[in-house]
Amino acid sequence: MTLHRLSHTMSQSPTQSPSSPTTNSDDKAAKIPIEIITNEEMALIEAAFAATATAAAMPSAQLRRNSMSICSITLLSKRGLSVCTATASSDIEDSGRVGSNSPQKNKKNRVMTSFLHRFRRGRGLSVTDITGTEWCEKQMEFILLFGKPQKTKAMQAGSARHVVLEEEVIKRVKVHVESAEDVWALKFMNFIVGANQLLFDGLTRELPLVGFIEGVWMVGIIDEIRMPVSESERFPILVDTKTRVQATLPGEPQRRNGRLQLMCYKHMWDTLVAEKFPSQKFLDFFSLNPNHILSPEIRENTAKSGFPSETLNDVLRYLGNSCSALPQAYDRLLLRYELQDDQSLLGEDEFAYEPSWLKDQIESCLEFWQGKREASYPPMEERWKCRFCKFASACPANSNPDGSPSETKNEAILSPELPHK
Repeated sequence: MTLHRLSHTMSQSPTQSPSSPTTNSDDKAAKIPIEIITNEEMALIEAAFAATATAAAMPSAQLRRNSMSICSITLLSKRGLSVCTATASSDIEDSGRVGSNSPQKNKKNRVMTSFLHRFRRGRGLSVTDITGTEWCEKQMEFILLFGKPQKTKAMQAGSARHVVLEEEVIKRVKVHVESAEDVWALKFMNFIVGANQLLFDGLTRELPLVGFIEGVWMVGIIDEIRMPVSESERFPILVDTKTRVQATLPGEPQRRNGRLQLMCYKHMWDTLVAEKFPSQKFLDFFSLNPNHILSPEIRENTAKSGFPSETLNDVLRYLGNSCSALPQAYDRLLLRYELQDDQSLLGEDEFAYEPSWLKDQIESCLEFWQGKREASYPPMEERWKCRFCKFASACPANSNPDGSPSETKNEAILSPELPHK
């Protein structure tokens, strides 16, 4: 059975985020429809818009000339706020007073200038933010401050493959939305529809998740969930498919990054089904009105899907009912690797869920996002990643004492590629 999954267009200015106050219904201003496909892609788009226009358009040569300025931004965004010089304070907005001796003021400055506060306070972290940080914190910092480089052909091919996989079981339908409440209602509606599909058909794909993990709100989209039908105890199996340009399996750093992604999904899934969704905390954090009347198209689609809802609060109640009917995910997760040319299976990596390792990884990433420390670099044995990073020429890790770029040795690894779908 093929179900309908809802995507949306939004009537708001291009610079208005989904969490911004909605315009009055009497507003005669022109409305520009914006189609938003996935949370991960929105995270990258919002990061690019958040950077200054000058920095976003800065050519690579100018980036090299401004490497010291970039270093200053790094220092001001992290733990060392109190030791930065006053001359560097102009490199970052909202940096607060430099050199303050007050621990409370320093703590407040770190929070206000943290990447989490500046770039993700409107909708929370994505799982891609976590995996991107684990891959290289310095690269993530550059992406946030200067915008994400253009997708490679390999990344575009990987995204296209996931669209094909989704369309095998789900038909995407565009729905017009008018408010932040509508946007979040759509996310929860798609989860409810996907969860029902999993229970009845044993398979769903591109399932959106929202959860409160390690003290922060996190969003993500699971590639695929399977529900065995022949076993007495039915536990959902979480699956992620990665595409490969070369007919080789990835090295350990890429496998580790993929495992982290799937473990994040399992943690979010298990939290959703085992605990009552913290609706009030969610509404307060994102400044949402639970009694806001949803757009006509959303109300129409909720009725067609079997859970008629007038308000976001109605949708949240159905979300709670749906989660209570789901079991926790199977404690073994599956990574699949396909060749991009013909979608042939290169191999599978089935591995056990490790909650303590996952907790350590998330907490380490959050230290970076919350401004508790400076961005770290990959270990020396993984510096081959720099050869595939668009910011390598401006990164202090690749500079000699005289400021000239240094050669990065390619460590022994099969087919090094940036992690992508």
